[in-house]
Parts: sequence; structure tokens; C-alpha cells
Amino acid sequence: MRMGIYRNKKIKSLLNLFFILFILLALGACTRKGSQASKLTTKATGAPNILLIFADDMGYSDIGCYGGEVRTPNIDELAKQGVKFSQFYNAGRCCPSRASLLTGLYSHQAGIGHMDADFGDPSYQGYLNKKSLTLAEALKPAGYLSYMVGKWHVGTE
Repeated sequence: MRMGIYRNKKIKSLLNLFFILFILLALGACTRKGSQASKLTTKATGAPNILLIFADDMGYSDIGCYGGEVRTPNIDELAKQGVKFSQFYNAGRCCPSRASLLTGLYSHQAGIGHMDADFGDPSYQGYLNKKSLTLAEALKPAGYLSYMVGKWHVGTE
């Protein structure tokens, strides 16, 4: 029997919730240049602010807006005013899943076929390749600023 803090699902769900709340607080300034963080879109251009949360070991219904029992009123309000994704297929490990989410590519196309170790093949080089454009890189020319909190885990190159 596995012992430790994660043996209780409610404790694990609460820890995930605290992690998400930390991200929301840390990314409160994640807005387009010249906009106020409290607005969903910028006044000048009408362009939306984008907040993307990726949490390891979190179930689909661990937060309120997806039917969870843990109350998450701030996340629920963001979901009500914005777009909720309902279909993201992970790669079974954090590095390839992150690579796919950041680039929109199959993880092997981005160079993260396994984890962050280089196995001598472009699909398994262990870092995002030069052909992979991240969402942040794609939005930068439109004036967006990007912030990241947590583990990067898609290479050091």
C-alpha cells in the first residue's frame, strides 16, 4: 500500500486546486500590452486575454466548472466568460504532453518523443526543435506578453 500525502484523493484535489490558484495569482498580469488585468478583452483592440492552465495529475472534473466537488468560483467565472477546452489528449507523460500543448504538434514532431533526454534521433532529442513554434512565439508579433509559472520540462536548448 502506497503511503504519503497523496493517499487521500481529497487532499490531492485540494493540492491541485492550490496549485491552480497560485498560477492564477501569478498570471494575474498576463494580459496584452496596455490592458487592465481585470478585463476579459483589451479596450484598444478587443483582443482576448489568454490564460492557459496545464496541471499534472489533475482529473477532468477536479474543478467546479467541469463538475467537480471542490468549489472553484474564480476559475468557474473565467470559464463562464471564456472558452473551456474539453478534448485534450495527453501523451501519458508530462514532457510530451507539454510539448504538444505548447506547440500544437504531435510531441514527436516537436522533438519530445519521450522525456527530456537526447536519444540521438530528432523525434527524441529531448527539447523543442527549431521548427516548433510555441503559442507564445506565435502571439508575440500581435503584441501579446507571455508568462510561465511551474516546470518547463521541455528541454534546456
